[in-house]
Formats: sequence, C-alpha cells, structure tokens
Amino acid sequence: MKTSLIYRNGRIYELLMRGLYGSHYGARFRAIAELIPEGASVVDVCCGPATLYTRHLRARAVDYTGLDLNAGFITRLIAAGGHGQVWNVRADAALPPADFVVMQASLYHFLPDAAPVVDRMLAAARERVILAEPVRNLATSDNPVLAAIGRRYTDAGDGAQTRRFTEATLDELFRAYENRVVARSLIAGGREKLYVLDARG
Repeated sequence: MKTSLIYRNGRIYELLMRGLYGSHYGARFRAIAELIPEGASVVDVCCGPATLYTRHLRARAVDYTGLDLNAGFITRLIAAGGHGQVWNVRADAALPPADFVVMQASLYHFLPDAAPVVDRMLAAARERVILAEPVRNLATSDNPVLAAIGRRYTDAGDGAQTRRFTEATLDELFRAYENRVVARSLIAGGREKLYVLDARG
C-alpha cells in the first residue's frame, strides 16, 4: 500500500509535525494525556508513531494499545514497549474495548461521514472518548501551493484527503453528541479542537 513519505518514517513524521505546530507540539499531546489517569486502559485509534504513549503515557502504568494502518508505526510502538495492532478502521467494525478511546488529528480521514467512527469509539469506551482534530489546516490554506503540499503529504495510504474540518464543521458534527460532551476546548495554539465525550450514556 503506497503512503506518502512522512507516513513511511516515524522520525520524518514527527519532524514535520513539530514544524507545523512549533512550540505547541508537546502541548497537543499533554492536553490529552492529562485526561487519562494512571493505570487506565487506552486504545489510540490511528495512533501514528504513538507519540502520546512514548512521550506521555509510558511512564504512568497505562495499558496502551495503538491501532494504525501503517505497519511501520506499529512495529516501532511494540519495540517501545506498547501494544499495537495493524488496523484498518474503515474495514474493521468493532474497536477493542478500553477505559479511554482516543483519536488525534485523524477524524478527517473519514469525511464526509465521520459520525460512524465516533459511534464505534463510544461503543468501545468504558469511560471516555477523547477526540482532538485540527481546525486550522495546511491542506485548506488559501495559498494553492501550500494546500497542494498539505494534501499530498498527508496521505496515510487510504488516498489523499481533500476535506478537512473547520471549527464550525467540527462543532456541527458534535452537536449530535451534545448530551455526551463533558468538555471542549481549543488546544495547541488554536490549531486543534478537543472534545471529551462520556461513553457511559
């Protein structure tokens, strides 16, 4: 399966993300890690190079499982001491159960209809679903050159993504879950919006 260069190499991926987020790079992970108590079980959907685990959760006795389409990322995660599975979220119906089910910067892959993925995360979570999604995106830049670069280099192997969330369209999606929303906030210098949903109904 052909993927863009940044998805083939975890170090390149992280370097690009650091470039995009600048001084807010670490904060985007800390915002999620702070919501997860020591000893909890976590399933990280579309985990990428599992930076949430390696930099923030590994030292806290968290039972972490990362799911990603990229076998290289999963191999790296397992070598770092975590649990991981190569997983096609589009093809596999039920997600593994955990106290907390997390997704960061990946919900746009399931546009135009991302709600079924949110529903499957809620079905798998025993306590909370934590979703953080970019609402300021390179791929939707007004500059056509930057937009083309953003679309080309964010292909995770499931096709280049031309759609992205804005804050308004992300809020619109989560209006259907209003009775479950326990927190929402902009993080990472306003580049991402964080939603926390109560999975217990």
